[in-house]
Amino acid sequence: MFWRYLARPLLFSLPAETVHHFSMGMFHASMFPPISSVMGRLTRVRDPRLRSRVWGIDFDNPVGLAAGFDKQAAWFNSLRHLGFSHIEVGTITGVGQAGNPKPRLFRGPDDQALINRMGFNNVGAEQAAAALAATSIKPVVGINIGKTKLVDVEHAVGDYLKSFRLLHPFARYFTVNVSSPNTPGLRTLQDRGPLKELLVELMKENARLANANGVTPRPVLLKIAPDLNADQVEDIAALAKEIEIDGIIATNTTISRSDLSTSAARIQEIGNGGLSGKPLTQVSRNMVRELYEKTERTIPLIGVGGIMNGQDAWNMIGSGASLIQVYTGFIYGGPLFVKQLNRFISQQLADNELADLSQAVGMNV
Repeated sequence: MFWRYLARPLLFSLPAETVHHFSMGMFHASMFPPISSVMGRLTRVRDPRLRSRVWGIDFDNPVGLAAGFDKQAAWFNSLRHLGFSHIEVGTITGVGQAGNPKPRLFRGPDDQALINRMGFNNVGAEQAAAALAATSIKPVVGINIGKTKLVDVEHAVGDYLKSFRLLHPFARYFTVNVSSPNTPGLRTLQDRGPLKELLVELMKENARLANANGVTPRPVLLKIAPDLNADQVEDIAALAKEIEIDGIIATNTTISRSDLSTSAARIQEIGNGGLSGKPLTQVSRNMVRELYEKTERTIPLIGVGGIMNGQDAWNMIGSGASLIQVYTGFIYGGPLFVKQLNRFISQQLADNELADLSQAVGMNV
């Protein structure tokens, strides 16, 4: 009630990106004992049935934070106190960049949505690696890597490899982002030929680095757009099985503006960018279901997009997602949002007499 009727209206009266950095700066500064331990107790749902093991990684529950929230890999240790089982940082590029001009993050409260054209603003792989090396990493951290804007698409592989090498020691898993609409030419890397070249080279380097350093290879996941056509989805599913990629994240933001409650004038005023939130609920769930079927249930999926409540989370798992991630739902739902999702999932597991989360994955397919 406090969040919905007082805190959120106050914060939503201010520019979105300003609020993001101010609120997270305050939250991060406050996360020291005993406040952090109290926050952890308030936001966690302790149910062993929520636990799962995917890619050899233990997850306390299925709910993670999607990339784009902690772009600089600065807040993940604090964010874990909000109940997330894993936090994906980035997108991080080979070279640091300021991103697109401001304003570049907009709310669409009539649609429970966000529109962003941030443009991969981040400190770059070298500086991010230095910061991670100086930090005690406590949660499960995935690292999302993308293409530097000034690097031509023809040289994208080398740019991704640069980030991959620098960040390899710190990632529990990697996500290859080829689906943001805010970097020119990036989505062309979702075509089968360029995508296969990129993923194969990253997987080769993954094996080499693991062998050289005496560690296990990092799981490599691919994040795709919700705007793919049927042939592209078919190609990605076939390629994923062919080269044995570890997982797929579905989906990123959409460039579609169909069926919105926000006025056309406001949408035109905002301009370009990726749309996230409630308008993606069914689109992303359908994509997860389709991939789950086309990969013959052999590749773990992370479902993200339009998860705004517990039922959305449960439906995404039932459609084939081994894990889920949230961002826009978290912005609208507030600091207890993850707890609300996990409570709902826990109750559904009990009501359906399921012993653990894995039994719910794909149960509606």
